[in-house]
Amino acid sequence: MTARETLAAGSAALKAAGIDTAALDASLLLAEILNVNRAALIARGPEEIAGEHQKKFFDLLRRRQVGESVAYILGRKEFYGLEFTVNPSVLVPRPDTETLVEAALEILRRRGIKTNAGSAAENSVRALDLCTGSGAVAIALKHEMPTLEVWASDISAAALQTAQANACRLLPAGSSINFRQGDVFDALCADARGGAPALFSLIASNAPYIPSREIAGLAPEARNEPRLALDGGEDGLAIIRLIVSKAPDFLLPGGALLLEADPRQMENIAALLKQAGLRDVHAYPDLSGRQRVIGASRS
Repeated sequence: MTARETLAAGSAALKAAGIDTAALDASLLLAEILNVNRAALIARGPEEIAGEHQKKFFDLLRRRQVGESVAYILGRKEFYGLEFTVNPSVLVPRPDTETLVEAALEILRRRGIKTNAGSAAENSVRALDLCTGSGAVAIALKHEMPTLEVWASDISAAALQTAQANACRLLPAGSSINFRQGDVFDALCADARGGAPALFSLIASNAPYIPSREIAGLAPEARNEPRLALDGGEDGLAIIRLIVSKAPDFLLPGGALLLEADPRQMENIAALLKQAGLRDVHAYPDLSGRQRVIGASRS
């Protein structure tokens, strides 16, 4: 079969499996097998595709048909202009989470941190990424603001291993992130035994926020992601509630807390932020115009 015929067959197979992005996914997988980009793939002439490549392609298609995401199959996902290694130990970074990065950068710029420039004195500004997963948010922030001191924590040792590998690969030599393992703030508390806890100008988190009962109804590729990174408890706010309650103890005066969540949860999270004594509650829209990130600051 030619590339066009192979793509048509692959797209039809994925469509029959109920995958909405069948044509896109088939083209990404075939481009991977042939080691070309999608544009070159579409422009290919009528030459036949080698049998070994056909076999590899249809092997990948079968993985996609049973619900494995393209990101896991390829082992990578682009986020904020960077290509992250991903695997089943971490959530696949999504475009919606870029809203969290943009909101964080906006707040940090107000505190005088410069993008891709600055002085060593700016290292006094410290940011924390809770539930870091693949390290997408922490690494994007450090990549955009090299003088920023970035910390990142996760309860999963496997996730942290992936995040550390991504940081080593994506950040310049000599640039590092302070990774800590623990449940939300526990890793920081362990560091602070016998002394004061680290304080931050910014805390950002894409914590689990999907209600437990809704996980079974997610798309197959989402259900195959680590439940630990998805399950937010009965109302989806169990981890967020914990973060909000403890965040004031880890924020400098004027420091900000930013949380990604479902747009339907914003009203309840705003109430939690106010109950915790945080002020200037503000929501940030994603690319589709829906409120995706909410933040507040310590007075």
